[in-house]
Amino acid sequence: MTVGSEIGDPQVVVVGAGPGGAATAYHLATAGIDVVVFDKATFPRDKVCGDGLTPAAVAEILAMGIDPNAEEGWQKNRGLTVIGGGHRIQLPWPESSTLPGYGMARARMDLDHRLLTQAKRAGARVFEGMTVTEPLRGRDGAVVGVRVVPTGERDRDPIDVKARYVVDAGGASARLATAVGLAKNPARPMAVAARAYFTSPRGDEEWMESHLELWDGPRGESNLLPGYGWIFPLGEGTVNVGLGSVSSSARATKLPYRQIFTRWVATLPEEWQLTPVHQRGDLRSAPLPMCHNRTPHYRAGLLLVGDAGGMISPFNGEGIAPAMQAGRLGAQTIVQALGRTSRAGAEAAMSAYPRAIRDANGGYYSLGRLFVRLIENPEIMRICTTYGLPRPTLMRFVHKLLSDGFERRGGDGFDRILQALTAMAPKV
Repeated sequence: MTVGSEIGDPQVVVVGAGPGGAATAYHLATAGIDVVVFDKATFPRDKVCGDGLTPAAVAEILAMGIDPNAEEGWQKNRGLTVIGGGHRIQLPWPESSTLPGYGMARARMDLDHRLLTQAKRAGARVFEGMTVTEPLRGRDGAVVGVRVVPTGERDRDPIDVKARYVVDAGGASARLATAVGLAKNPARPMAVAARAYFTSPRGDEEWMESHLELWDGPRGESNLLPGYGWIFPLGEGTVNVGLGSVSSSARATKLPYRQIFTRWVATLPEEWQLTPVHQRGDLRSAPLPMCHNRTPHYRAGLLLVGDAGGMISPFNGEGIAPAMQAGRLGAQTIVQALGRTSRAGAEAAMSAYPRAIRDANGGYYSLGRLFVRLIENPEIMRICTTYGLPRPTLMRFVHKLLSDGFERRGGDGFDRILQALTAMAPKV
């Protein structure tokens, strides 16, 4: 049997097997949809990320039927220790009706493999080591499938795979979206993140650390950067150490992040033992497209999920939770569209997806754009770290805002304030 005949013509093709793609495939498969997933890599594979999972991400993992127990390698944490301006404050994850009161950390090499395995168990058909080269277009321009070849074998005859819907969950490059003319918006925020793994005696701690003072040169002779550094314990004596800096445009990707990282790590407490001899592997970086920088999230057969649609929070660089949420919402929408009896009816059903994405995070991301513009001013960043951190009540409110940890309905006074703010903000 050839690979092409084995694939056949599924109802849905998902391109990219990261958290967003795996979540999409899982929720489609559990609804009985014939879904095929292509990824150019073979799993497990590494991915540049902070490896931190907010309660919102934990909620999506639970929605995939996964029990995140310690025996499987899940490292739960109680909250965030924030350090800056000479202050240190611990902020526990708040428990709510929709979010658990804990976060987690797990290396993306393990996390993505586990999520993809769950999608397979649900019935998704996964083909690793297969590169999607281009979308297939119908006479009216709609996306009707994809063309694939084995990774690294571009001289091979391609395989054309037809499908009712195609999901681009292939990451920031968004090659399918770009191929059909969905260009990114350069006016939306962009960040760069860099991380490395270290062996550390504090690798099993229950608190993640966030350091708010990153300098663009020697301390005292330079400016505070809009961003933060992190230390996320992963268990078994390993920590993920990294930094991210954000800009209101694509300028963030031009930062000399290697020099900034080396300088910052050298200032961290000795008990972490974050020295070159304890570093495991190279420092790696990746761009983080934010605030729905590529829209519409659905057009004529092609649906965008995760980084392909700029679904990364400008407040904290979190992309896993919104990608998995989008995968779940996208799958629900596709199920409804496949149940329609006409092309017009199916397109009407699919129009619910971009609305659902805007309703979920559009107003929140608009606030994030304002937040990024504010903290780009080094003086405002200094004031925030020096005078904000000593105020526990203020920081609990800020923690809910920055971590996307607020209730969308009901909740406490902080939740209601954030609900009102996001309702008034334009939905990007």
